[in-house]
Amino acid sequence: MRVIQFREALREALNEEMRKDESVFLMGEEVAEYNGAYKVSQGMLEEFGEKRVIDTPIAELGFAGIAVGAAMNGLRPVVEFMTFNFSLVAIDQVINSAAKMMSMSGGQFTVPIVFRGPTASAGMLSSQHSQAFENWYANCPGLKVIVPSNPYDAKGLLKSAIRDNDPVIFMESEQMYGDKAEVPEEEYLIPIGVAAIKRAGTDVTIVSFGKIIKTCYTAAEELEKEGISAEIIDLRTVRPIDYDCIINSVKKTNRLVIVEEAWPLASISSEITFKVQKEAFDYLDAPILRVTAADVPLPYAPTLIEASLPNPTRIIKAVKQVMYK
Repeated sequence: MRVIQFREALREALNEEMRKDESVFLMGEEVAEYNGAYKVSQGMLEEFGEKRVIDTPIAELGFAGIAVGAAMNGLRPVVEFMTFNFSLVAIDQVINSAAKMMSMSGGQFTVPIVFRGPTASAGMLSSQHSQAFENWYANCPGLKVIVPSNPYDAKGLLKSAIRDNDPVIFMESEQMYGDKAEVPEEEYLIPIGVAAIKRAGTDVTIVSFGKIIKTCYTAAEELEKEGISAEIIDLRTVRPIDYDCIINSVKKTNRLVIVEEAWPLASISSEITFKVQKEAFDYLDAPILRVTAADVPLPYAPTLIEASLPNPTRIIKAVKQVMYK
């Protein structure tokens, strides 16, 4: 099977859906003439033209609002934010218009729209460009929130998101665009809301999503050397969350560590912790532990970034703690 980059997988998903459905179009800053800030949309202007690959001003609130109106009138916009940090400028349109429109209109309007772009840290970009907003958007009814961890999942999930009749938040990572993996040439879809067991194990369940999954793999490989078998669950979607996958794994391993890049308060890991203790308390042999970002704005210095974000050392420490080792 061929191997392609994360950005190429996203591009293929966009191209395939735009060829299939003329109502799908892409808009955002630098998506057309510049081929995308991260080259996801490379070559798309040439194929689809300026009416379907649209460069916007640096005005997220404005073009998000235009996209919501377009979706209400029968089109299927894909809006690229150069970073989800900039989506805060447009959050009124995302939350108060896109997410609520079907409810407020009594079902008269659907808003089939995808807001996509990179989230969370991406190196030395400091605090205003390094925030993880998955839990913010997952808190809002009416939105679906997808955070893929690899090229294969990214393509299948983006195609499903574009076809969905609800607004979808699709969150990527600048640090993953160059990642490579096997991706089939034939068409496939991945259903929204279904987690995947990416590494089978028997001793402890590690739940994560997005680029931090790679950090979990590194930790699991080190733990394996010490005789600890870790099962890794990739949520892929954080609204809706596949609770059954998590709970079934916990019933097997009896221990749970949740890893995410967001701040700890009111996080995805907080929600999962509540759900597991409610539905599978009797199966737990140790308290659930979380590994999150430090509760501070992300620093600029590389040493402080390393100390602030989830890393293999912190994950291994948490696993050993729930293993009482």
